[in-house]
Amino acid sequence: MDGEIDGEELRSVLDDEAARVVDIRSPAAFARGHIPGSENVPLGRLVDEVEQFDGDDRVVTVCPKGKSSVQAARLIASYEGFEGRVESFAPGLQGWDGPIEERGADAGGADEGPDAPF
Repeated sequence: MDGEIDGEELRSVLDDEAARVVDIRSPAAFARGHIPGSENVPLGRLVDEVEQFDGDDRVVTVCPKGKSSVQAARLIASYEGFEGRVESFAPGLQGWDGPIEERGADAGGADEGPDAPF
Protein backbone atom coordinates (compact mmCIF):
# COMPACT_ATOMS: atom_id res chain seq x y z
CA MET A 1 0.00 0.00 0.00
CA ASP A 2 1.24 3.44 -0.89
CA GLY A 3 -0.42 5.39 1.91
CA GLU A 4 -3.55 7.41 2.42
CA ILE A 5 -4.95 10.46 0.68
CA ASP A 6 -7.22 13.27 1.84
CA GLY A 7 -10.28 14.86 0.28
CA GLU A 8 -8.38 17.50 -1.68
CA GLU A 9 -6.16 14.88 -3.31
CA LEU A 10 -9.14 12.63 -4.05
CA ARG A 11 -10.95 15.52 -5.76
CA SER A 12 -7.85 16.11 -7.87
CA VAL A 13 -7.68 12.41 -8.76
CA LEU A 14 -11.35 12.43 -9.76
CA ASP A 15 -11.00 15.63 -11.80
CA ASP A 16 -8.06 14.20 -13.72
CA GLU A 17 -9.55 10.69 -13.95
CA ALA A 18 -6.12 9.61 -12.72
CA ALA A 19 -7.23 6.62 -10.64
CA ARG A 20 -9.82 3.93 -10.25
CA VAL A 21 -11.86 4.74 -7.13
CA VAL A 22 -13.24 1.61 -5.48
CA ASP A 23 -15.97 1.79 -2.83
CA ILE A 24 -15.83 -1.41 -0.75
CA ARG A 25 -19.21 -1.09 0.99
CA SER A 26 -22.21 -3.31 0.29
CA PRO A 27 -24.18 -2.76 -2.94
CA ALA A 28 -27.13 -1.39 -0.94
CA ALA A 29 -24.95 1.15 0.89
CA PHE A 30 -23.28 2.13 -2.40
CA ALA A 31 -26.70 2.68 -4.00
CA ARG A 32 -27.77 4.98 -1.16
CA GLY A 33 -24.85 7.30 -1.88
CA HIS A 34 -21.30 7.21 -3.18
CA ILE A 35 -18.57 9.42 -4.56
CA PRO A 36 -19.34 10.15 -8.23
CA GLY A 37 -17.11 8.15 -10.53
CA SER A 38 -16.45 5.43 -8.00
CA GLU A 39 -17.28 1.78 -8.55
CA ASN A 40 -18.53 -0.79 -6.11
CA VAL A 41 -16.48 -3.87 -5.24
CA PRO A 42 -17.61 -5.01 -1.77
CA LEU A 43 -14.80 -6.03 0.57
CA GLY A 44 -16.19 -9.58 0.79
CA ARG A 45 -15.79 -10.01 -2.98
CA LEU A 46 -12.45 -8.25 -3.28
CA VAL A 47 -10.37 -11.39 -2.66
CA ASP A 48 -12.09 -13.19 -5.52
CA GLU A 49 -12.01 -10.19 -7.85
CA VAL A 50 -8.59 -8.67 -7.12
CA GLU A 51 -7.25 -9.71 -10.53
CA GLN A 52 -9.48 -7.08 -12.16
CA PHE A 53 -6.96 -4.45 -11.03
CA ASP A 54 -4.20 -5.84 -13.27
CA GLY A 55 -2.96 -3.04 -15.48
CA ASP A 56 -4.37 -0.19 -13.35
CA ASP A 57 -1.83 2.54 -12.61
CA ARG A 58 -3.57 3.84 -9.49
CA VAL A 59 -6.40 2.64 -7.26
CA VAL A 60 -8.00 4.50 -4.33
CA THR A 61 -10.15 2.50 -1.91
CA VAL A 62 -13.08 4.06 -0.02
CA CYS A 63 -15.10 2.84 2.99
CA PRO A 64 -17.33 4.55 5.58
CA LYS A 65 -14.63 5.63 8.07
CA GLY A 66 -11.28 5.04 6.37
CA LYS A 67 -10.38 1.88 8.31
CA SER A 68 -11.54 -1.02 6.12
CA SER A 69 -10.28 0.75 3.02
CA VAL A 70 -6.74 0.40 4.41
CA GLN A 71 -7.23 -3.38 4.51
CA ALA A 72 -8.62 -3.33 0.97
CA ALA A 73 -5.67 -1.25 -0.28
CA ARG A 74 -3.23 -3.66 1.36
CA LEU A 75 -5.00 -6.61 -0.27
CA ILE A 76 -4.81 -5.06 -3.72
CA ALA A 77 -1.16 -4.06 -3.21
CA SER A 78 -0.25 -7.59 -2.14
CA TYR A 79 -1.68 -9.14 -5.29
CA GLU A 80 1.34 -10.12 -7.37
CA GLY A 81 -0.35 -9.11 -10.63
CA PHE A 82 -0.82 -5.52 -9.47
CA GLU A 83 2.08 -3.16 -10.09
CA GLY A 84 0.40 0.23 -9.69
CA ARG A 85 -0.09 2.60 -6.81
CA VAL A 86 -2.84 1.91 -4.28
CA GLU A 87 -4.05 4.24 -1.53
CA SER A 88 -6.84 4.47 0.98
CA PHE A 89 -9.11 7.50 1.32
CA ALA A 90 -8.17 8.42 4.91
CA PRO A 91 -11.31 10.15 6.21
CA GLY A 92 -13.67 7.65 4.62
CA LEU A 93 -16.99 8.51 3.09
CA GLN A 94 -18.08 10.27 6.31
CA GLY A 95 -15.28 12.78 5.75
CA TRP A 96 -16.05 13.41 2.07
CA ASP A 97 -17.30 16.96 1.58
CA GLY A 98 -17.84 16.67 -2.15
CA PRO A 99 -20.90 15.61 -4.11
CA ILE A 100 -22.65 12.30 -3.45
CA GLU A 101 -24.32 10.34 -6.20
CA GLU A 102 -27.32 8.15 -5.46
CA ARG A 103 -28.80 5.31 -7.44
CA GLY A 104 -32.55 5.04 -7.49
CA ALA A 105 -34.41 1.73 -7.24
CA ASP A 106 -34.71 1.63 -11.04
CA ALA A 107 -30.91 1.72 -11.41
CA GLY A 108 -30.45 -1.52 -9.52
CA GLY A 109 -28.67 -2.24 -6.28
CA ALA A 110 -31.16 -0.53 -3.99
CA ASP A 111 -32.05 -2.46 -0.88
CA GLU A 112 -35.85 -2.23 -1.10
CA GLY A 113 -36.63 -5.85 -0.19
CA PRO A 114 -38.38 -8.43 -2.33
CA ASP A 115 -41.02 -7.52 -4.90
CA ALA A 116 -44.62 -7.84 -3.78
CA PRO A 117 -46.29 -11.01 -5.10
CA PHE A 118 -49.24 -9.00 -6.45
